[in-house]
Amino acid sequence: MSVRHTLFAMAAIAATALGASAASGQTLRYANQGELKSLDPYTLNESTTHAHLGQAYEGLIARDKDLKIIPALAESWETPEPTRWRFHLRHGVKFHNGDPFTADDVVFSADRVRALGSDLRAYVAADVKVVKVDDYTVDFVLTKPNPILHSLWATWYIMDRKWCEENNATAPTPVAATTPSYASLHENGTGPFTIESHQPGIKTVFKAFPGWWRKPEHNLKEIVFTPIGNEATRVAALLSGEVDIIEPVPLQDIARVNASQNAQVLSGPEVRTIFLGMDQARDELLYSNIKGKNPFKDIRVREAFYKAIDVEAIKTRVMRGLSTPSALMVAPELYPLSKDFVRPKADPEAAKKLLTEAGYPGGFEVSMDCPNDRYVNDAAICQAVVGMLARIGVKVDLVAQPKALYFGKILKAGGYKTSFYLLGWTPGTLDSHNTMDQIMGCRDDPNVSRGEANVAGYCNKEFDKLTDQVLQEGDAAKRDLLIKQAFEIAIKDYGYIPLHQQALAWGISKKLKVVQRADNQVLPYWMVKQEE
Repeated sequence: MSVRHTLFAMAAIAATALGASAASGQTLRYANQGELKSLDPYTLNESTTHAHLGQAYEGLIARDKDLKIIPALAESWETPEPTRWRFHLRHGVKFHNGDPFTADDVVFSADRVRALGSDLRAYVAADVKVVKVDDYTVDFVLTKPNPILHSLWATWYIMDRKWCEENNATAPTPVAATTPSYASLHENGTGPFTIESHQPGIKTVFKAFPGWWRKPEHNLKEIVFTPIGNEATRVAALLSGEVDIIEPVPLQDIARVNASQNAQVLSGPEVRTIFLGMDQARDELLYSNIKGKNPFKDIRVREAFYKAIDVEAIKTRVMRGLSTPSALMVAPELYPLSKDFVRPKADPEAAKKLLTEAGYPGGFEVSMDCPNDRYVNDAAICQAVVGMLARIGVKVDLVAQPKALYFGKILKAGGYKTSFYLLGWTPGTLDSHNTMDQIMGCRDDPNVSRGEANVAGYCNKEFDKLTDQVLQEGDAAKRDLLIKQAFEIAIKDYGYIPLHQQALAWGISKKLKVVQRADNQVLPYWMVKQEE
């Protein structure tokens, strides 16, 4: 699926007297609202974590400043037949410990990323055979054609087989792990930076790797990442010069940052969709006062929740106008027929009638899980939802917690332990199929990777059939129509409640030149800092 070039054009803020050279060696101080828990690149399929670890690790492919696929650890690739992809690996690449990068590492990484405990199992399907042709050639043999096989692989980072075996790290570290593994506390990638020290939740220090195979576009000697959850503290650190870049800037502080002498806000559209999900899989909800049945299995209850949520009010009151309400589970920039879908206005009275028809005239109680340090105003959005549902008689117990705890609970590794939740998703392929397959696909077959992130347990077999057709259809127009049919099914099912696409808001020192991509990955390997 093509993406408008203008959306992903490089957004750069140049210092007035930049003059910094690649040899000058600057320290970049970066703060984010969330922490970096694990250094294992297969622990958490989350874009901020991918961005952090992408300073140290690399994939077979990468994405450039416009989010286009470019060669990385693979120099080139071809499809000699529809069900075989051949990747020619880059020669002369070394891991940070000096081990050579070869095909053995790719085959090993393909097995590891699909192993139990990995949050990235969908990146390489279980039925794909990964075959070493020679030391620098690897074949991926498929059971059916997949024209976008490699589109996820910019964040499938290749690991050193020898290093993993020597350090008892051949198995991925689950997101819900209570004991850290060696790979969760150490790294050995091929990327532009090594990780000198990692204190989970406190500080991570990256050092420039002099043996990187690619010519650096940054001038950094080190990156010091510090999580700062408190919004006021994070903004104060930027304005005082204590840090050089923060993400995100609280919406209420954008004007103040832009009015300062030494910092400004870099903003733009993001292709992440924020949405609500309801557990439709269990026969009885884990966290509700309704026993013996699951209200969300009734389409009338799901429709009632949908109609109770006022996305325009969330936009104006919570997001301060910096969001785009959505009728779909993908951003309009990623799907050209999105204009054919119009989200109906909120209708609390209709929602009350639906609950009564479903047998809940007085509503019911349910818990809602929400991160408080992952998305823009995430906890505030959830609080607004709580108030909106109260108007139709639904009492919501809000459980808002840091993303490390939140993801460890609700994702697959935690057993999908939630009844009602808020989540955000950027399709790693920048294509509707990824959302259809991973978020909306049935998760009822343990032998396939479909539905790995389908926390709600939504399942419609006709939807899945269309998803499979979308993957193999090479004609763009026909493919778009198949996607439309699938989304129409999901909308009629009220399988999810899409809310909006949030806006990017990075606070940046005027000493920095920064590239901002619409996937919201903060990538220091493209940053240049003025000499201090």
